[in-house]
Amino acid sequence: MIAETVCSAVSAAGLGIAAVTAYRRRFLTAARIAAYSLVPIGLVMTGVVEWLADTAFSPVAWAGFGVLGVAWVLFMTTRAVERRRGGTRKERKEARAAARRDAVAPGASAPSLGSGARPAAEPASRSAKASRGGDDDFSDIEAILKKHGI
Repeated sequence: MIAETVCSAVSAAGLGIAAVTAYRRRFLTAARIAAYSLVPIGLVMTGVVEWLADTAFSPVAWAGFGVLGVAWVLFMTTRAVERRRGGTRKERKEARAAARRDAVAPGASAPSLGSGARPAAEPASRSAKASRGGDDDFSDIEAILKKHGI
C-alpha cells in the first residue's frame, strides 16, 4: 500500500517537472521526463510493485535467488573450465583422432618424425658421452648454438 502511494507521488512529481520543462519550451526534454515519470505508475498498475514488495519480504524468495546465484556460478565455472580444456568432449576426441591420423603422412613408409636408423644410433652416442663425464650437460647447448651459427 505504501509502495503504491510512493510510486504515485513520484509519477505526479515527474509530470509536474515535465510541465514546467514544457513551459520553458524544451519539449523534447519534457516528453522524456514525462515518459520516465509514467513508469512508476505503470508498474503499480500492472502489479509489479506488489509482486516486488511480496518478494522483498519473503525468505523463500530470497532462498530462490540464492539458488539461482549458485546455479549461475556453477554454469560460469563449467564454461571457463571447458574453454581452458579446449572445447567439449566431442571436440577433444576429434582432435586426438586427427592428431593420430596426421602423425604419419598418408603415403610415407616411415613416421615423419625421423628416419628409422637415427634413433637407434643416437642412444649409443649419448651413452659414450655420458661415460666421459659432464660433457652431456653442455652438448645440447652446444648443438643449439651451432645450429644458430653462434
